[in-house]
Amino acid sequence: MEAIPSVDAAKKIADALGVSLDYLVGETNQVSFDKRTVERIKDLEQLEESKKQTLYDLIDTYIRDCKTRKAYS
Repeated sequence: MEAIPSVDAAKKIADALGVSLDYLVGETNQVSFDKRTVERIKDLEQLEESKKQTLYDLIDTYIRDCKTRKAYS
């Protein structure tokens, strides 16, 4: 017999694990993000456009540098 939790229970489980409901039930191909990352993304969306762009540029620089190091390793 298969147990199916209520939506509220499933949400609590997903929150405890730091994943989305979609991820919990296997309905997404997206990588899961921990709660800290999700909160930062939400906060980032509240910034003015120029500040967001500055942060995106910084993130892109770190990602590019990481990929470059991996390519030469």
